[in-house]
Amino acid sequence: MKLDVITLDGGKAGSVELSDDIFGQEPRRDILFRVVRWQRNKAQAGTHKVKTRSEVSYSTKKIVRQKGSGGARHGARSAPIFRGGGVYKGPTPRSHAHELTKKVRKLGLMHALSAKAAAGKLVVVDELSAVGKTSALAKQVAALGWKRALIIDGATVNEDFAQAARNLGSVDVLPSMGANVMDILKRDTLVLTKAGVEALEARLK
Repeated sequence: MKLDVITLDGGKAGSVELSDDIFGQEPRRDILFRVVRWQRNKAQAGTHKVKTRSEVSYSTKKIVRQKGSGGARHGARSAPIFRGGGVYKGPTPRSHAHELTKKVRKLGLMHALSAKAAAGKLVVVDELSAVGKTSALAKQVAALGWKRALIIDGATVNEDFAQAARNLGSVDVLPSMGANVMDILKRDTLVLTKAGVEALEARLK
């Protein structure tokens, strides 16, 4: 697959040959769903917690005498049936992460890249040059028509560019090792540098 390369100023900078094995796959929704679900579950904090019967703050004195009240034989106000009592079998802190094989994770990333390429939402730029202030980068992004873009560079990201993009809500910048399915799918435009293309192809071989 051949794609034109542009500069951040909108000029032409030649073309690049993309691997069909990585950018030319037929996207499968089931694979993408499995990888996104794995990512979201792994990121979930799992800090949900309720108080059980032994943890609520109540007197342990017996509510009423055992016999003669005409009511049930309750032993403590902390019982789950009373308002303010402990919760029975409520959530406790735990990890929501589950296993997903490396093969499926790798396949999911390739299908996410292929989905952007098939939709015409994949852009390749020459490099991320220093642009100075955030306002200057915002003008370049607006001129290029990128409303919600994810920019993936090579092994490292240009520090000046990353600093300029930090306060732009419409732009995310990641190194190639940070490329993941969820970030790729939730952004409208995927922007790769030439170094990013080489790094992703080397990673997904």
